[in-house]
Amino acid sequence: MKALVTGATGYIGGRLVPRLLNRGLDVRCMTRDPMRLNLDPWRGEVEVVAADALDQDSVEEAMRGCDVAYYLIHSMASAGKDFAEVDRQAANNVRAAADRSELRRLVYLGALGSDDEDLSPHLHSRQEIGRILASGSTPVTEYRAAVIIGSGSTSFEMIRHLTELLPIMFRPSWTQTRCQPIAVRNVLEILISALDDASEQDHIYEVGGPDVVTYEEMTQIYAEEAGLQRRVVIPLPLFSNRLAPRAVALVTPLVTETVAPLIESMYNDVVVRGETPPGVELADLFTYRESVQRALWRISEWDVETRWSDAVARPALPLPSDPHWAGARMELDRRAVLSSASADDLFWAFSRIGGDVGYYTMNWAWRMRGAFDSLIGGVGLRRGRRHPEELHPGEALDFFRVVEADPAKHRLTLQAEMKVPGIAWLGWRVEEGEDGCTLVQKAGFVPRGLLGRLYWWTLLPFHAPIFRRMARRIATAAERRRSLQPN
Repeated sequence: MKALVTGATGYIGGRLVPRLLNRGLDVRCMTRDPMRLNLDPWRGEVEVVAADALDQDSVEEAMRGCDVAYYLIHSMASAGKDFAEVDRQAANNVRAAADRSELRRLVYLGALGSDDEDLSPHLHSRQEIGRILASGSTPVTEYRAAVIIGSGSTSFEMIRHLTELLPIMFRPSWTQTRCQPIAVRNVLEILISALDDASEQDHIYEVGGPDVVTYEEMTQIYAEEAGLQRRVVIPLPLFSNRLAPRAVALVTPLVTETVAPLIESMYNDVVVRGETPPGVELADLFTYRESVQRALWRISEWDVETRWSDAVARPALPLPSDPHWAGARMELDRRAVLSSASADDLFWAFSRIGGDVGYYTMNWAWRMRGAFDSLIGGVGLRRGRRHPEELHPGEALDFFRVVEADPAKHRLTLQAEMKVPGIAWLGWRVEEGEDGCTLVQKAGFVPRGLLGRLYWWTLLPFHAPIFRRMARRIATAAERRRSLQPN
């Protein structure tokens, strides 16, 4: 059996692929940017095709020869307010492509919510996508899930940061809404169980864990498992829909555009009322507390497979050297440092940047920039790193996105995702010569209009010493590491 996984670079898709391989399936991954899968440990075991769900022909080509396809596409994080229309177009293309192929089944992961309630735009859209997929001739299995709890999931990260950063919390009315959270491992097991369905019927199954809890109870349980004191909650039923997303975005890694539809969805109860998947017993699933315990353990062991921030807005982030930028005005700060360290040691040093390590110089200034970015609706620094030393193309690193990470060629390029009037990059490479290795560091900026030029030249007196010291200290860290290694 051959399975097509759309959204293979996303949170669920990136975890589903290795489990399908373990099941013995041939797996084809559909992604807009194949480079983002280059460093995944299972990359050599799968077939990768470049395709965009908004291009029906490319989807049809990706499906050719497959028996089952997993639809794991969601554009909420990338399309902003227009996510529903973008998702609608993608679903129509996938449905049409499936009907033209010999696909035996589509498997879709949607969202819980009662049809007789006034659903939020987010929940309504997720269920609409299921109806669009099922309107074709290809059988569809739709799983409607509540909040998914796992290391790196959107819901877990929001609960984690809110609870850890706020010992005193306000209680808007949505914190009393009922939810039936489910562990990501159980979701993956249920998605794989769809492979055993040989029928030609459509199915809608509702999935949730053993516990029905409120969002407030979820934060208190998290506090207990994280070793925190019980959170003090102050009732605030009039907390506005406009203010809540901004407040949550200030203290979590999520941006306002992502938080807003999620909070709107929290006004709807998301509990299992309909048919559940055959063979799934609540007693066999992880409780919410167990899910939190597992997620915290994964984080403590730096063993987070995928994160919510793996999703990106563009199919292929541009490199500053791409022809796309030929002729564009690009401001550049270039530093070159000759080092006695090896190329591998230099790569190790600059690929550790961000997260807990910081930026090698004036970390307080980077934290201030991150706080300001969060204040104006940007991503800030709270996304951190998935792993202290490993980087994958396409993953988030603080307020950067990894565009290129190549240990063999000793190159790393980051594109800034903070709010700036232009497009900014920060990158390093190693040049090997007879006299040793040279660390080359470049900070590039393509300004947008007059404001962009003013931004660059205003900050240049601050950037110059920061970038100069950064390059030197990266080289020093690499040399220190080399000196500690046995001969």
